[in-house]
Amino acid sequence: MALTKSDRIELRLTREQKTEIEQAAAISGRSVTDFSVPLLVKEAEQIIRVERDLHMSKKSWDAFNEILDRPAKPVSGLADLLKRPSVFEY
Repeated sequence: MALTKSDRIELRLTREQKTEIEQAAAISGRSVTDFSVPLLVKEAEQIIRVERDLHMSKKSWDAFNEILDRPAKPVSGLADLLKRPSVFEY
């Protein structure tokens, strides 16, 4: 099933940038869109992945896991709070 492409992005480029992209697309036998979109999506996915991934040292990771492994403690008043009617109207 082919996906319908309907959204657009406009880019401001120098003449040299535009020429290089058009030449690379032509050399690879693709349209500028088919040449550019996969590269843009790949870069976007990489940036999003780096932003969302949790990075820490082994020492920090071990400390983090030690905290997660601790038994849960009751939170004063939480049970009562959860029994109250919601302040939001449905």
